Amino acid sequence: MDFPQCFFVTGTDTGVGKTVISALLAAGLEACYWKPVQSGAACGLDSKQVALWAGLGQKKIIPGVYTLQEPLSPHLAAKRQGVLIDPDELRIPDTEETLIIEGAGGIMVPLNDDLLILDWVRSLAVPVLIVAPNRLGVINHTLLTIKAIGCCGVKILGVILNGQPNMDHVQAIEHFGKTPVLAQVPTMPEITPRGLKSKFLEYFG
Repeated sequence: MDFPQCFFVTGTDTGVGKTVISALLAAGLEACYWKPVQSGAACGLDSKQVALWAGLGQKKIIPGVYTLQEPLSPHLAAKRQGVLIDPDELRIPDTEETLIIEGAGGIMVPLNDDLLILDWVRSLAVPVLIVAPNRLGVINHTLLTIKAIGCCGVKILGVILNGQPNMDHVQAIEHFGKTPVLAQVPTMPEITPRGLKSKFLEYFG
């Protein structure tokens, strides 16, 4: 599969594996990684985790713009911290390399009182990759996410299902969502740069 030079990784919810899949793609594509809005920073930065998992040098990690300490929706975490998230500060940085942008939570999460992540992604004019957990409820959550993104005219690259493979889920999502499931990635007991590159070649090589 040919990935575009810049794309956005979103999830059907929080904690669905966006960061693991972002690391897999960053390792395989030797891409740069950008997490512009990080909430829950008190529990650790996703950018540091991706750098470790994917074996990325510091030049491949683009610094985030908003680092919010509490594990809350960005608009709430920002308010608690006395910060207002300004979309003008969230413009795509210049890079000649492939850039993976990881969102915060799902596509309908608010960034501030007037802006959803979906509104911001639409302004970026980049395609979206959806990560979903391969468990009960994934069909509904994925189809709702596809619907929301599609209604705004944003291009969807496809869906990656994270967890125990289930072809029934794949068939339902592709049939009703008219969107390809690009891969089913089982839970990895150990995540290493070599392992991620191997997985990337297995699914996308």
